[in-house]
Amino acid sequence: MLDTLIKGGTIIDGLGGPRRIGDVGIKDGMIVELSAVISTEAKDVLDAEGAIVTPGFVDIHTHYDGQVSWDDEMNPSASHGVTSIIMGNCGVGFAPVPPGGERDLIEVMEGVEDIPGTALYEGIEWGKWESFPEYLDYIASRKFALNIGAQIPHAAVRNYVMGQRGRDNEAATQDDLDKMAKIVSEGLTAGAVGFSTSRTIGHRSTHGHSIPGTFAAEEEIMTLAHAMTTSGKGVFELIPAGVIGDLEMFGGERRTADEELDLMTRISKETGRPVTFTLLQHAAAKTAWRDVLEQVTTANQNGALLFPQIASRPIGLVTNLKTYHLFQRRETFLKIRDLPFDQLLAEMRKPEVRAAILSDKNIKPDLPGTMENVYNAFKAGASELFEIEDPIDYEPTADKSFQARADALGQDLEDFMYDFLIQDDGSRFAIVLGSNYYDFNHDVIHEMLAHPETVTGLSDAGAHVTLIFDGVAPTYQMTHWCRDRKRGEKLPLEFIVQKQSHKNAQLYGLDDRGSIEVGKRADINVIDFDRLKLGGLEIHADLPAGGKRILQPASGYIATYVNGIKTREDDMDTGARPGRLLRS
Repeated sequence: MLDTLIKGGTIIDGLGGPRRIGDVGIKDGMIVELSAVISTEAKDVLDAEGAIVTPGFVDIHTHYDGQVSWDDEMNPSASHGVTSIIMGNCGVGFAPVPPGGERDLIEVMEGVEDIPGTALYEGIEWGKWESFPEYLDYIASRKFALNIGAQIPHAAVRNYVMGQRGRDNEAATQDDLDKMAKIVSEGLTAGAVGFSTSRTIGHRSTHGHSIPGTFAAEEEIMTLAHAMTTSGKGVFELIPAGVIGDLEMFGGERRTADEELDLMTRISKETGRPVTFTLLQHAAAKTAWRDVLEQVTTANQNGALLFPQIASRPIGLVTNLKTYHLFQRRETFLKIRDLPFDQLLAEMRKPEVRAAILSDKNIKPDLPGTMENVYNAFKAGASELFEIEDPIDYEPTADKSFQARADALGQDLEDFMYDFLIQDDGSRFAIVLGSNYYDFNHDVIHEMLAHPETVTGLSDAGAHVTLIFDGVAPTYQMTHWCRDRKRGEKLPLEFIVQKQSHKNAQLYGLDDRGSIEVGKRADINVIDFDRLKLGGLEIHADLPAGGKRILQPASGYIATYVNGIKTREDDMDTGARPGRLLRS
């Protein structure tokens, strides 16, 4: 007898082939039957007629490294069809960690990924691990609503071995290199699914310092890459210098995009391991991404395994009166910001308070690397700042920008933004659409998505909790790119499903999942595609220490199964926790 029978659904199996009507039989967490009609009896039968049946989605770029310690539901990912995640990206994470050394890792994570330090101090069970294998064992002792794979973060490794010298980005000695290589090798042997590093000067700790490993010499990078050959497994994940331009405001990147691509090619060829790296369109060279893709194609034809990791929508910075906004560091606002929100709003509506805030100078935060400094981005990006409407228009035209709207009204931009933020009881959201949106359409993203060498990622789920909400990417990719886009070409649903399931699973060696095939793990979504949609943004104060985060719900997920167990039903968490650590 089957545990579960999914009957009569439209199966999109993740392999890229045409959809078909059929049944899926599940037993002991595995797909054991797959046919047009299955007659075997089952304990539970789900009528999926009219719905699509897809593999569970695999999100390869998340930052749940701390959240795994206090949360077992793992949102935003779990509510958007994700059944397996990869964390430990961008070279940041929480293992290895010396006893009492959590502060240094928290300051890096908070600065780079905008996860409140208070939540990380209070929510993480510090002291439960020191080494990376011990961290994996800790995760393995817990149960989740989805499966979790972890990468070894360069910044933590460097900090553990070199201490202050590592945080100061001093050159590693041979002894340092030997110790770091041993940590990487032991971590992969214990089940880490990869190693990650960041080489962009834009990634800084809360103190404004480039994170450990940013300026690591090629000898160090190659030594750690070669440590991966000992286990013969794992992905090398990299944030290259120049990914969003030269960043002269931070002193400028020290390496060019061509130098970085050459390094990544050598890493892959010499180690035989796949390399995935962030690729975005940036303002300084709006077509450079296309040159990178051409070079990647050539490199892969010559034996490399390079997988540019791209986003399915523009990288957006969100503003709202309860999160980050243009006026958050104005002297008058700082005096009232701790009031209960209703009282804050009432104060901001007073003409004299409005006038004071608009005329005030900004008071810089004590910590130069904190995201509190983002306030200037909402003025500098006014021509790319758009209201998040209901329903949300994810591909707005230039005339809808805040700058264009203010100009049309003959209004000063700051006056316009102030009035916007206090409308509707302070519930309005807006978003700066930067990277990938400089032409005010999604044609660049379409070309990136359609390219055979790319993989979908960069959701940053679990990070940038009040600034970016791209953890909803799996739902967005299906609705926008396969059904709702109006200003350009769409993409086939079969293609997008394959891209966010089987291709990502294969990259990380998750060969037992990522497709609907007999013998594969029963990680499955049943979706009412016609009804599938994203809801409005919601602010939840549900992080440890009362920390806030932005969530965006989805509707249309009839069921999600993880290892054959139903974790979501009609867009609601069932409470089941069949998710486990994924060891490579």
